[in-house]
Amino acid sequence: MENGLLPDRWFPVRPRTLLTQVKEERMPFSWSINPYRGCGHGCHFCYARQTHTWLGFHTDDSFRNNIIVKKEAAQILREELHKGKWKGGGIAVGTVTDPYQQIEGKLKITREILRVLREYSVPISITTRSPLILRDLDLLRDMKIDSINISISTLSEEVWKQTEPSSPHPKQRLLAVKKLNEARIQAGVFLAPIMPYLTDQDEQLEAVIREAGVNKAQFLIPSVLRLKPEVKDWFFRQIHRSFPKIYPRLVRLYEGGYAPEEYVRGIREKVLRLAEEEGLPTTLRNRRMDPTKDPSKHATVEAPVQLSLF
Repeated sequence: MENGLLPDRWFPVRPRTLLTQVKEERMPFSWSINPYRGCGHGCHFCYARQTHTWLGFHTDDSFRNNIIVKKEAAQILREELHKGKWKGGGIAVGTVTDPYQQIEGKLKITREILRVLREYSVPISITTRSPLILRDLDLLRDMKIDSINISISTLSEEVWKQTEPSSPHPKQRLLAVKKLNEARIQAGVFLAPIMPYLTDQDEQLEAVIREAGVNKAQFLIPSVLRLKPEVKDWFFRQIHRSFPKIYPRLVRLYEGGYAPEEYVRGIREKVLRLAEEEGLPTTLRNRRMDPTKDPSKHATVEAPVQLSLF
C-alpha cells in the first residue's frame, strides 16, 4: 500500500465496548478510545504491531494491510456515556493505532466519535501522525481539549520514507500543529520515536525542535525507541534492508526491549536542552480528575503514551 491509499483489507467488527479504563496512575488520562486496530501508516517501529498477534495476524505488513474497523462506534460510545460508564477524567483517542489513518478519510468513524464526546463535554487528548485531523476543526473548536499530540520522528526524507512507508509527510504534520494552535486548540509535538543512529544526531534533533517552535507547538515530548519482542524482528529486518551499516550497531544496543539507560539519559538531556533554548515545555500535566488530590501534586508525563490498550 502506497501513501494515501486504503488498506488491502478492512474488517468491520462491532465491539462490546469502546471505552477502556486506564489504571496506570502516571498516565495523564483515565480512559482510552481506539476506533481501529491495525494502522495504514505502517511505521516499522510501531509498538502496537504486537497487538495484531492477538487477532491472529503477524507483526509484518499484515498490520498495515488488515485493519479492524469498529463499526457503530459512536452509537456504542453514546450508550456507554448515557449509562454512566465514564466516571470522569480525560479520554485519550488514539493510544495504540492512529485515529486519523487513511481509512478514516472514507469512514469518518473518529469524527462521529468526536461528535458524541462533544455532546457529553468530555475532556480529551488525541495522538496522531496525520494532518487529516484538520478536517475536524469545526468539532474540536467546541470541545474540551487537553492536548493534540502530533507525532514526528524526523525531518530526514530518507529515514522517513524507509521507516514510515505510508505516513503523511512530517512537514504536513508540522503545518497541522500550526493550524491547530491558530485555531486556539493546544497542539504540540511528540518527538517519537527517537531512533538511535537514525534520528538522534544533533542536526536531526535540532531540525525537528526548531520547526516545532516555528510552527507554534505548545510542547515537545521526547521518547526513545522501544522494541517489544514481537516488533523487534520486523523492525530489524527493515533496518537491515534499508540501513545495512547501521543495523549491527542497533542490534548490539537493543539486547532487550529498551536502549541502555545511559543512552536514554544522554538523549533526554540533549532534547531538553534544545527544547529549552526554543522555549518549548517538555512535560504534560497529568489531568486525571481526582478531587481528593492536590492538583499541584499531579504527575507530569515526559514521554508519549505507549500503552498496549488497543
